[in-house]
Parts: sequence; structure tokens; C-alpha cells
Amino acid sequence: MLIKTKKRGDLAEGSATSETAYLNRRTLLKGIGLGGMLAAGGAYAGLLDFLSSDSEEREAAERKALQFSPHSPGPSLTLTPEAKAINHNNFYEFGTGKTDPARNSQSLKVEPWTLTVEGEVAKPGKVDVWQLMSESQLEERVYRMRCVEAWSMVIPWIGFELGKFLQRFEPTSRAKYVAFETLYDPGQMPGQKSRYLGGGIDYPYVEGLRIDEAMNPLTILTVGLYGKTLPPQNGAPIRLVVPWKYGFKGIKSIVKIRLLEKMPPTTWNILAPNEYGFYANVNPAVDHPRWSQATERFIGPGGPLSVTRQETLPFNGYGDQVASLYSQMNLRKYF
Repeated sequence: MLIKTKKRGDLAEGSATSETAYLNRRTLLKGIGLGGMLAAGGAYAGLLDFLSSDSEEREAAERKALQFSPHSPGPSLTLTPEAKAINHNNFYEFGTGKTDPARNSQSLKVEPWTLTVEGEVAKPGKVDVWQLMSESQLEERVYRMRCVEAWSMVIPWIGFELGKFLQRFEPTSRAKYVAFETLYDPGQMPGQKSRYLGGGIDYPYVEGLRIDEAMNPLTILTVGLYGKTLPPQNGAPIRLVVPWKYGFKGIKSIVKIRLLEKMPPTTWNILAPNEYGFYANVNPAVDHPRWSQATERFIGPGGPLSVTRQETLPFNGYGDQVASLYSQMNLRKYF
């Protein structure tokens, strides 16, 4: 099936032409329906021919550098290979090692899955996430992802704007913050059952944004990557992606969203407030207490010895779109 696309040059990082070759027909079609539309970062052609191409051509396409859009000026972006993006994860509910989530999460039951929206909204409600996928106009966006641990990736996400989703519940004038909560199910998530396996976190995992951050068009709820629905280790079936913040803000496997008048507590800020601020904006000028944030290790193509060290960009390179949100703030104090 040829998936229709729509140009979104104002927001997308660049043309994500070839990544749709990773299409998993069963899972993605289940998510978007036969009549669903995937709006990619740039138009592409010849998808059916590409799907029939050999593995070497697909691997070469995976490594193809993607150009910045006019709204994200800078050098080319090279995608992180899919195999690395799904096998190098932080998801402490399934263990603290980078390969633990891929190994321990595959039995996670992602159907049925509902998402509750409540709090300072005129129309609180609960939605079926799989039905939401079929009803939403999904987009593919290629974003940088910067971990607070000073490594980074570039990933083609599939999802939709959080702000547009929240608008359907009619936030009230008292809604100043948005809080998110991960599934709590120790029977399925061994890290929630054992403080040793789960890094000493008091679960369920919670995160939060200011309302203007949540409504920014760069902020998305993600249901897929590399043309497929999310695997469990990457936060299936729905997660948050905020590309100008450190990765721990991108809460996974969300079951609840609450709009609040006051700033919500967040997991890592509770655990170590001197290390993990509420805002967590990528800032090379503000080091983590135990390491520098000035540079990062990019996880790209190649073997373990082909490590690319690069400078970290303020707001992860998205300053043109988001720096104005913090124009009156001391970013050393509000880190």
C-alpha cells in the first residue's frame, strides 16, 4: 500500500524519504487503518519499488543523511540505525542496563490500552490508544534525541502534536502544567517490583511540562518509529517526545495525563533534584554535577570503535523554535 504523505517543512527536521521502508504492514496498518494517512517530514516517491529493494539498498538508505529544514538550519543529520535505537534504551521499569529493556519488555501487553485525560479540563475523558491511532493524522518527524548521560541519537518518530490532542479536552484557564504517568504493573514490569532492578525509583514514573511547552508544535505524542509502531522498549504503545529537552522527559507507555494548576513532582527531580531539574532543557553551558554536557557521543552507523563526538547545541538545536519560551528565565537556576 502506498502511504499518502503531506509536506510539513515548517516543523520536520528534513525529508524522511527512505525510513518508511521499515514499514511493518501488520502493526502499522493496525494502528492507522487502511484509510489512515502518515504525513511525513517530506514527500517521497517510489515506496513500492523501495519496499522490494534488496537489504543492501535499504541499509544504505537508512544511513542517508537528512537535510535540515529551513527552520532548523545547520549541518546534515545522519539517522541512528534502527537496530541501535531499539537496543540502546533507558526504561528502568525493565532494568537499568541499556539492553535490559529490549530483553525484558517483549511480553508487555499493549492491547487493550487506554489513555486518561483529567484535571483542569472541561471535558475529561478516556481514549483507546489504538483507536486514536486510526483516527489521527500521523506525521513522521526526524528529531535529534539527547540523553542527559551525554549520548545522542537521530530518530524518525511517528506521532501527532500533543497540543492538538489536549485541545479536544478543552483545558481551562487554570491549566498551567501537564503531568504524565507511566503504566504501573509490577507483574509485567520487573523494575517496578524490585528496587534493585528498577534503579531505586518510586514508581509509577511521572513527568511534567509547562502548558506552553506542551502546546508547542514540536512536542508530540509518539506511536511509532522507523515506519513501525513502537516496540515495548521504546515506550509502546504511546510515549512523549520533546526534542529540545533531555531524554528522560520523554516518558514512555503513558496511561494518564493530568492538567494542573501547580507544577507536578517528577520522578528524577524527586530522586536527585540537584542533578535533574524540572525543565531539563538541553544546555551545554550547564554541566551535570558528575559530567560535562558540552559534548555528546552520537550513536550512528558503524561499529563500537567508530564513535562520533560532537558539540552539544543549546536546546538540542531547536532554539529558534523554543528559546522564546524561556526568555525571562535564568537557565542555570531553572535547569
